[in-house]
Amino acid sequence: MHNLILLLTLAGSTGLFLYGMKLLSESLQKIMGERIRVVLSSMNSNNIKNVFTGMFISGLVLSSSATTVMVVSFVNAGILRLVEAVSIIMGANIGTTIVAWMISIFGYQINFTYLALPLIGISLPFIFSNNRKIKNWGEIVLGFSLLFISLNFIKQQIPLVFDNWLSELIANITNLGYISYVIFLFFGILITLFIRSSSAIYALTLVLSVNGWISFELAAAMVLGENIGASITPIIASRDANVNAKRTALAHFLFNVIGVVWIMSIFPFFLKSLSGFYSLFSGGKSPLNDPSQIPLALAIVHTSFNVLNTMLLIGFSSQITNMVVKRFPVNTSDNEFKLTHIKIGLLSTPEASLFQARRETIVFAENVRKMFMRVERLFVEKDEKEYQLLKEKVLSANNFADRMEREIANYLTKVGQGRLSESSSSRLRALYKIIDEIESVADSCMNILNAVERKRTQKIEFPEQTNNNINLIFNMVQESLDLMVTMLTYENEVPLSSAQETEREINNFRDILKSEHLDNLEKGIYNYNAGIIYNDIISQCERIGDFTINVDQTFKNVFN
Repeated sequence: MHNLILLLTLAGSTGLFLYGMKLLSESLQKIMGERIRVVLSSMNSNNIKNVFTGMFISGLVLSSSATTVMVVSFVNAGILRLVEAVSIIMGANIGTTIVAWMISIFGYQINFTYLALPLIGISLPFIFSNNRKIKNWGEIVLGFSLLFISLNFIKQQIPLVFDNWLSELIANITNLGYISYVIFLFFGILITLFIRSSSAIYALTLVLSVNGWISFELAAAMVLGENIGASITPIIASRDANVNAKRTALAHFLFNVIGVVWIMSIFPFFLKSLSGFYSLFSGGKSPLNDPSQIPLALAIVHTSFNVLNTMLLIGFSSQITNMVVKRFPVNTSDNEFKLTHIKIGLLSTPEASLFQARRETIVFAENVRKMFMRVERLFVEKDEKEYQLLKEKVLSANNFADRMEREIANYLTKVGQGRLSESSSSRLRALYKIIDEIESVADSCMNILNAVERKRTQKIEFPEQTNNNINLIFNMVQESLDLMVTMLTYENEVPLSSAQETEREINNFRDILKSEHLDNLEKGIYNYNAGIIYNDIISQCERIGDFTINVDQTFKNVFN
């Protein structure tokens, strides 16, 4: 019973550490998220620049996983190429080692525990503030404080647990030479997979080595394993994801595995070199024989591994990219319903998830735009076989549109269950409205299809001028849809005034055609049944113009 209580206390301490890490990372992402997206969207083929960008972003949010997820979203959106994503992830691996330095310095070199509780007291007024930005800063302070309070608990509990029943087990596997390195390497992989946080495992590793249960060399082997374990988790999470998520996760994994393999091949030399380097700046002290030197030395191992591995593999980004592309090729024959962006699930923060939903909304808009283009071709198609083929495509696109609206709406509902900033709440509501308006465009396309079907079934032929009028309003509607998709994709390139002018032109032309329609009926230019179909087509075109301008205005009001 006593041992069970000890284990549960250690588990609780680790859980508090994970919560502090999560709170700290997510709050940083909320504050820095928009700036990060701007930085990522400006990436180019310069691998060195991309590595530093990955370092910068991962260092800001204290999580290489969060950076990887953002990168996946940008690859899906077509803003980043996979080869650029690979070099950013290499940099993210370096940037995330800042957590190791924080734990080593504030957990051992500086007794931060005494400051943690006062900082929590300072953070409380901020946390209960109605201002979301102030609240985020309060959560950063709270997360940082919880991180080191929990680390102090872990330092207290691990000696009790290991003294009771684990010390003998570890002693039996620490004297096997090189085999011990491999065992602790795999131990680092497995325990990271179980806890899903390389930062928490680093803290546990540090406590074990400082207290003398494992040597500095074995702790370093565990740290290498933690790098691999952290890159396996995204692979597991991407099993049901799209091809870009799978490729990015595999590239991350390959990068770490290749690095660990070559480092392990020279492991004794690697550690001896680092120890010698460390001794130069520590007055001759070495982590190999002085446990008090291990905290900083282990942080150096963690950072050095990722820096050296990046320097070695940065020139092989294209080769790594080709390997993952061959492993996960695009299946062009697969026509079943699939989302492009949000299939990888909720991201680490609501803000990042909303960005992903926005990219999916652009895909939705583009699909509905293509649906209208097919309806436009149906109106003039004479060949029966080609007509039926186009009709099937329109019907399929309508089913696709219905599914997309439901899936995006369900995703937004899940995002809304999280804690949203005021800005994110506005964007969430805007996206709900936008997908509703886009789906209404698809409904109007179906109404036009039904009108064309009636025209074809009743063998009605419009006069040339009537056909010309319909083609003209079709062109105006197509322009409004083009502007809508362009505005959603490149938010600053199309002024709202352009969309408003196109919508006015559609309304004015509709009024002219309505007036002419009544004159045509009086003059007998076409019969009443033909007139109903003609009027239906014109009315639906005008409605599409209304739906698109609603999308444009909603988007400009909230996202600009």
